[in-house]
Amino acid sequence: MKRNGSRGCVTRKTRFGSRERDWLKGDPQRGCVCLYGGAVDPQPPASGGPPQASSSSSTPQADLQLVLCTTRTTVEELCAQRDGEALYIQLHGDLLRRLDCSECPLQMVYDYLTAVGYEDPVRVQREAANSDLSCMIRFYSERPVNADQQERTLLKGVFNARKGKTQLHKWAERQVILCGTCLIVASVKDSLTGKMHILPLVGGKVEEVKRRQHCLMFSSAGPQAQTYFVNFDTLADYQRWHRQASKVVSQTVSLVDLSCYSLEAVPEYLFYSQDVTHLNLRHNFMSLQGPGGLLNLPRFSQLKSLNLSHNRLGVFPESVCEIRTLMELNLSCNGLHTVPVQIGNLQSLQTLALDGNHLSSLPEELGGLSQLNSLGLSFNNFPHIPAVLEGLSGVDKLALAGNRVESLELGTLARMSHLKNVDLRLNGLRWVRSETLATVNQVTQLDVRDNSLSCLDLSPVCSLESLHCQRNQLGTLTLSGFTLRMLNASSNRLTTINVYPVPNQLTHMDLSRNLLEYLPDWVCDSRKVEVLDVTHNLLSEIPSRLLNSLSVRKLLVGNNRLQNVPDLMDHVPLEALDLQHNNITQLPDSLFYKALNLKYLNISANALETLPPSSQSEESLSTLQELYLTGNKLNENCGVVLVGHHNLRVLHIAYNQLLSFPASKLSKLELLEELNLSGNKLKSIPSTVSSCKRLHTLIAHSNHITVFPEILNLPEIKLVDLSCNELTEILLPDSLPASLQELDLTANSSLILEHKTLNLFSHITTLKLDQKSATTTGESVATPTLWEHGYTEMSGQRNKLCVSVLAVDRFGDSGVEAAYGIFDGDRNEEVPRLLQCTMGDVLSEELQHSSVDSVYMCNTFLTSHRKLGMAGQKLGASALLCYIHHEPLGEPGGVFSLTVANVGTCQAVLCRDGQPLVLSKVLSLESSAEEMERVKLAKAIITEDNKVSGVTCCSRLLGCSYLSPWVLPKPWVHTEPLCPQDQFLILGNRALFQRVSYHEAVRTVQTVRDPRAAAKKLCSLAQSYGCKDNIGAVVVSLHIGEDSCTCEPPLSAAGTEPRGGGPTTACPATALPAAVMILGPATAEPVTPSCSTAVVVSEFNSETSASEVGSEAGSTASDEQTSSQGPVHRPERRCSLHPAATTTLSGVMVPGSAGAGGPHPVLFQRQPSSATFSSNHSDNGLDSDDELPLEGVISNGSKLEVEVDIHCCAFQLRSGPPAVNPKDVDMEQRGCDYPNGKTRRQTSVVVSATNGCLLAVCGREMSDLKKSPSTSSLFGKKLSNGSVVAPQDSHNAIEVALEAPKKKSGYFTAPAQQDPEDQLIVPPSLEQDVREQLRGQTPVVLGPPVPSTPPSIRDLVWDHPHPPAAPMLHQHNHTSMLAPSAGPTHILQQEVYDTAL
Repeated sequence: MKRNGSRGCVTRKTRFGSRERDWLKGDPQRGCVCLYGGAVDPQPPASGGPPQASSSSSTPQADLQLVLCTTRTTVEELCAQRDGEALYIQLHGDLLRRLDCSECPLQMVYDYLTAVGYEDPVRVQREAANSDLSCMIRFYSERPVNADQQERTLLKGVFNARKGKTQLHKWAERQVILCGTCLIVASVKDSLTGKMHILPLVGGKVEEVKRRQHCLMFSSAGPQAQTYFVNFDTLADYQRWHRQASKVVSQTVSLVDLSCYSLEAVPEYLFYSQDVTHLNLRHNFMSLQGPGGLLNLPRFSQLKSLNLSHNRLGVFPESVCEIRTLMELNLSCNGLHTVPVQIGNLQSLQTLALDGNHLSSLPEELGGLSQLNSLGLSFNNFPHIPAVLEGLSGVDKLALAGNRVESLELGTLARMSHLKNVDLRLNGLRWVRSETLATVNQVTQLDVRDNSLSCLDLSPVCSLESLHCQRNQLGTLTLSGFTLRMLNASSNRLTTINVYPVPNQLTHMDLSRNLLEYLPDWVCDSRKVEVLDVTHNLLSEIPSRLLNSLSVRKLLVGNNRLQNVPDLMDHVPLEALDLQHNNITQLPDSLFYKALNLKYLNISANALETLPPSSQSEESLSTLQELYLTGNKLNENCGVVLVGHHNLRVLHIAYNQLLSFPASKLSKLELLEELNLSGNKLKSIPSTVSSCKRLHTLIAHSNHITVFPEILNLPEIKLVDLSCNELTEILLPDSLPASLQELDLTANSSLILEHKTLNLFSHITTLKLDQKSATTTGESVATPTLWEHGYTEMSGQRNKLCVSVLAVDRFGDSGVEAAYGIFDGDRNEEVPRLLQCTMGDVLSEELQHSSVDSVYMCNTFLTSHRKLGMAGQKLGASALLCYIHHEPLGEPGGVFSLTVANVGTCQAVLCRDGQPLVLSKVLSLESSAEEMERVKLAKAIITEDNKVSGVTCCSRLLGCSYLSPWVLPKPWVHTEPLCPQDQFLILGNRALFQRVSYHEAVRTVQTVRDPRAAAKKLCSLAQSYGCKDNIGAVVVSLHIGEDSCTCEPPLSAAGTEPRGGGPTTACPATALPAAVMILGPATAEPVTPSCSTAVVVSEFNSETSASEVGSEAGSTASDEQTSSQGPVHRPERRCSLHPAATTTLSGVMVPGSAGAGGPHPVLFQRQPSSATFSSNHSDNGLDSDDELPLEGVISNGSKLEVEVDIHCCAFQLRSGPPAVNPKDVDMEQRGCDYPNGKTRRQTSVVVSATNGCLLAVCGREMSDLKKSPSTSSLFGKKLSNGSVVAPQDSHNAIEVALEAPKKKSGYFTAPAQQDPEDQLIVPPSLEQDVREQLRGQTPVVLGPPVPSTPPSIRDLVWDHPHPPAAPMLHQHNHTSMLAPSAGPTHILQQEVYDTAL
C-alpha cells in the first residue's frame, strides 16, 4: 500500500529490480548510476558489457534511469551506449558541471562516499545504488533548463519593433535581444545577417506605452539618446522583459553579474555590450576555448573589474593579462600553482586576489605593478613572505593568513616600509624576533592569532595600534605602548604582560583565559581603558584604582579567586560589572549609589548573604536593568534592597535560600520582564506578581510551590516554568493571553488537570505535562532500572528552539540497552528535529549489519546525514549519540559499555568517582588542531572569526553538505566500559559547556537526585551565567552495580523481544494464561522476517482501529537495503553470572539448539521502531465525550511533552491487563501475551512465531500516543505552530511534510474519518491463499516444528521502499492463552487483512 506524499520516492526505488541486483553481486567495482533527464536506449548491450539500463517509463524521455556500469566505465562509453552528447554532475543541489569524456561517474560516486566517511567497499557499493544519494551527488544526461537563469542571462525573441519617437519609422518584425547592459535590435528579421543596432541601457529608461498593449519604450542615456519601441505578443513576455530591463537601467555602473550560473562560456551576444566595465563570473566552470571562452574576454575594451573566483581553472588564464584596462582581478579558489610573467602587462591593476590556491612563489614581474594597492595571498602554500612585496610600494596590507610561514623576522617588515597591516594568522608561526636593533615604524595592525608562539616580543614595533595574538601558547608578552589602542591576548598561558611606556591610548583589552595572578600596574595607569576582560584567570583581588577609574565602562572579572570588592571612592562611569564564580561574601555598600550608570551586574556563583543598599536615601537613582544573583546564600530579606532598583528588567535569583518573596516588594518592580526564582524553598509566588505588566518569562522550578501563581492575566507572558514543584491545583481566568507560548508543569506529582483546564491550554505551542506511569509493582521488580534520564531544552532569548533531544531508556531487545542524543542546529530547527526522528531507528538498523562500535556508529551518522535530504544541503547541526549496551560473551567480565559518537560541538561527560570524564571531542576549528589542518589542506577560506566560509565554526556536522569536503559528517567515536563507580552521564550542547565547566556540571548534578531537576538546574545556571542562546541538557542517572545481571532473560523468566523494542517483563513459565512456551526441534527452519517485520508474541485489543494498525509500517530508517547474504548474527548477550545454556529465538525457546551447534545462524534482524504516526485523527484520546481522557496526555495541535520517556514511545508500549475471553481460545493458541498486557509496538506489522502469518500489534495507549502531537513530534517534523507531521519515505523529509488539520470544534472533537488508504485490505489475488493458510493451522502443542516464513518475506529486495511482508491479520478482543487440550482450534469467523506496506 502506497502512502500519500511518498509516491515519487517509491517510483524511483522500484526501478531497481532483479537484473540490477544480479549485476551487483560478487564485484564491489560494479554498480549503477542514476541519470536524470536522459533518454532510454532500448538497444541491448555489447558483448561482455553490463545489462541494459532499466526505467519505469517507456517514453523516450524518462525522468530517471539506472545505468549499470563499473568504476572504469567512462563518460564517453556511457554516452556512446545512450547516443548522448554529454553528462553533467550536480553536487548538493548546487551548480552543474559538464563531465570530461575520460571521467568515470561511478568512481566519482565511490570517491565521494569514501571522502564522506564510508570505508567498507561493499557498503560503498550499496550506498551508491541508493536513490536518496541524489540530494548529495546527481548525474544528468542533459543540462536541465533553468528559466530564471535564462531570463537573467539572455532574453530574445521576434517582436514588432520601431525606432524613434516619431512616426517616421514603421513597425516591423525584428529579432530583439536583451543581454548584459544593451538592447540589441536586428536590422532584418534574421539576426544572423544584416546590421545589429545596439542600445546601451545603463542609466537610461524603460517605460510602459499605454497606447499599445504589451508595449515597452527603451531609451538610452545621454544627450544623444536613442529610443526603441517593442511590442510583445503576450503579457508574460512583457512582464519578463520589463522586469529584467528595469534592473539594467537602475544600475550606476555597467555591471553584468553572471555568477553561480554553471556557465562554461560567456553568452556570445554579451560581446555586443562594449560598455561593460564590471563582469562577475564567480562560481562557474568557465573554459578557455570556444566563442565565449576566456580567450575572448579581451574583446571587452572597457573592462575594469573581472571576478573569476571558484571556477576550477587549474591554470592562470594568460588571456586575462591582455585586458590592459583591468583594475581589479579576482582569481581566488581556482587551484592555481603558478602566476605567469605576463601579469606584468596589467599596469592599471590595483586589486589582485589570489587567495585559496596552491601558490608558493610569485614572479618578479609582479613587483612592477606600481598601482597595485591590495594583494590577497591567504590560504596558499607560501613558506615565507614573498620578496617581491618589497617593490610593491602601494600595498599597505600583507594578507598571508593560512599559509606556512613558521618564522617572522621583524627586519623583513622593516624593509617593506609601505606595510601597515600584517595578517599572519593560522600559519603555524613558531617565533617572531628581530636580529637587528632596527625599529618597525610603519606597522600599525598585527594579527598572529591561532599560531604556535610561546613568547612574543614586539617592542621594536613602536607604532603598533592593534594586536591580535589569542589562541597561542604565550607565556610572556612584551609590547610598545606608544600608540597601542587595542589588545586581544586571550586563551594563552600568560603570567605577565610588559608594556612600556604606559599605553595611554589603550581602550579595549582582552586578557581572559590566561594564568594571571595579578594585574600589572600599567593597566591601572592607563587613562582611556573602557573595556577590560580578565575572566578565567587566577586573580585574587581587583586593584582599587582600576575599579575607581574614570574611564572603565565594562569590567569582566568572573571566574577568578576574588574574596572582596574594593570600595568606590567616587562616582564612576561603570556600566557593566561581571563578578561571577568568585568567593565574594559581600559587596561594597557604596556600589549602587556610586556607580549610578551601572546597568548590568552578574555576581552569580559566589557566597553573598546580603546585598548593599540601592541608595543612601529613600529615593533611589539606580539605573540597574539586569541583575544575576544565582547560586548565592541570599534569603528573603534581599527583597527590601531589590525594590530600590525600580528599572530592573531581568532578575535571576535562583538557587539561593529564599523561603518567600515579599509581596509588597514584588509589586514595585513594575518594569520586570524576566524573573527566575528556581531552586529556592518558595511555597508560593505572591499574587502581586500581577503588577509586573511587562513580565514575559517566569521560571520557578525546583521549589515547593503548591498554588499556581496569578500570572495568566499578564498581557505579555510567554514562558512559565513551574516544573518540579508541589502544585495541586490551577485557578485559571476565563481566557489565556495569546502571547503564552510555553508552559511546563512536569514533575508535579499531585497535580490533576480537569477537562476545562486542558481545553483552555489548547492553544499553547509547547505544553509539558506528566504522563502517569502504567508500570505495575510486579513489573518494576522484575525489570530493574539500571538508568533513568531527564532533559531540558530552553530557547533563551531567541525566538525559536534549535535544540532537540533523543532519549530511549529501553532501546535494545534485551531491555538493558539505551540510546541518548542531543542535536544543536545553531540557527535552524529543521535539522535537529529530523535527526531526533530518525537517528534512533538508523542506529537500530545499523546494529544489524555490524557489531563493531566504530563501524555501526559511523554508519549511523553517515546514513542520518543522507536522510536529511534537501534540508541537509544548506542546513546542518551538531549531533551527539550515546549508546549503552552490554558487551557480547567473550569480553572480560561481560560489562556494560558506553559508545559515544559526535560531530560538532555537543559534548558528553561521565561522572566517575565524582570526577568528570569527557567522552566526546569538540570538532571545531578552534578546538582541534587536526581539524584545522585538514580544512586548510582542502583550501577552505576561514574568516577571522574562525568559520568555514563564514558559515560555521564546526569542521564536522550532519548536513551543510554544500560545504563538503571542508565540513564532513564522519563522527568521532569512543567506547568506554562502564563500572559501578560511574554515577551519571551529562549530555549538553555548546551553549551549556561554554558557561558551565565540566567540574561544576558534575558538582551540580551530584547535589540533585532527580535527573529532571538536575537538567533544569544546569540550564538555569547557564542562563544566569550570561548565556543567551538555546540550551539543551540531558542527565542520565546510572545504577550499574557489580551484581547487576545484564543478560537477556530466558523465556522461563521473561519474554524476550526483538532488538530495538521496549522492555522485557519477567513472568513464570507456569503462568500459562499470560505466557506460552512454544517448543520445537532444534532443526526447525528459522522464521526470517523482512526488515520491516519482527517476531513477537502479540496481544489483540478490541479498541484497536484499522487506521492505527495501518500506520506507516517500518521506520524512517527502513529504506536501508540489507545485503543479500542476510544480517550479521549478533549472539545473545549474557553476563558472566548467567552463561547461555539454551537458545531463545525471539520469544520461542528451542531446547537443544546449543547442543546442535550453538545459536542458529542468520536469525532475526534488529528492527527499527515505527517512527511515523498518522495525525489525521482526533488527537484528544477519546472516542466520545463520555469517556475519560488519558491522565497527563492532551493533544491540541501543539508540541506536548510528557515526563515519561516520550522519546521511546516507538520502542515500548504499555497497556492495561486484558480480560480473558473463553471464546478467544483459537487466537490465544497463536501467540502469548506479556504479563499485564505489556507488549511493545515495534512496527505495525509483525510475524507470529506459531503460524507464520502476520498479526497486528496495537494497543490503546499506542493509539493515544500516536495521536498525540507530543509523541508524534519525536518521529515527525515539528512545524511552526508546534504541530507535527510524520516524515514520509522520501529523500526530502522537509518538502513532503504537511500541516496537520486544525480542529474546528474545541478540545473534545470526535475522531476524524480515517483515510481510505489506511484501510486494511487484501487484494483478491491473495485473499484465498491467506484463508487456506489460516485454515491449515494446527493447535499449539509441544513438539511440531515452527513453520518457515514464506519466501516472499525471506527475500531481501532492493526495489521497494519497504520490504514486502505477508498479509496482516487483525482480530478484535482476543487474548493469549494455552489451549487445555490438543483438539482443533476455532476457525476465525471474521478476518480483516492488510497488504504489506
